[in-house]
Amino acid sequence: MTDLPASGELPVHSELPLRSDLPLRSERLMLRSWRESDCEHFAALNADPEVTRHFPASLSRSQSDALADRIALHFLEHGFGLWVVERNTDAQFIGVVGLAHARFEVPFAPAVEVGWRIARAYWGHGYATEAARRALAFGFGKLALDEIVSYTVAANVASWRVMERIGMQRDQTGDFDHPSLPKGHALQRHILYRLRRADIPALI
Repeated sequence: MTDLPASGELPVHSELPLRSDLPLRSERLMLRSWRESDCEHFAALNADPEVTRHFPASLSRSQSDALADRIALHFLEHGFGLWVVERNTDAQFIGVVGLAHARFEVPFAPAVEVGWRIARAYWGHGYATEAARRALAFGFGKLALDEIVSYTVAANVASWRVMERIGMQRDQTGDFDHPSLPKGHALQRHILYRLRRADIPALI
């Protein structure tokens, strides 16, 4: 992702280029473009200490809005990013899932990451797995990417289990220290998962 712009510099309700391939749909979910009203739900998600347990800190409203601005900028630059995920049955905001360029210096860069952040009320239903599979299909199909990666701290078992369920493989030689965190930080060490288009399982 890009460097974080000041909150309000590029709000998520700025006019974005329309894509004929959106929204993305799966059996139970829809991955769609952002609306201004999503910022309130996104802020609640980022303020939940359980959701952000494996991140450096929970976010304030202004910090969450700044992150939403950064996501909007990624869409403007690349035409894809972290989409809002809602349920088909009730259009309920359940989180964000999508693809983003890794914007820091690591041996596997340049790379596109698949990532997710789901509200706690919707854990345990397989939504992250279902939405991530749809994002992978878009990445390998419409974007014709050769490889997509994902990474997290080893303690984030729920996250790396999603990576395995969507067909990704742990790169045992790819563990790295996240350059955005200070040396010795408890969350600095990350594990790396990869999926290449040539190895896509039938479930994608």
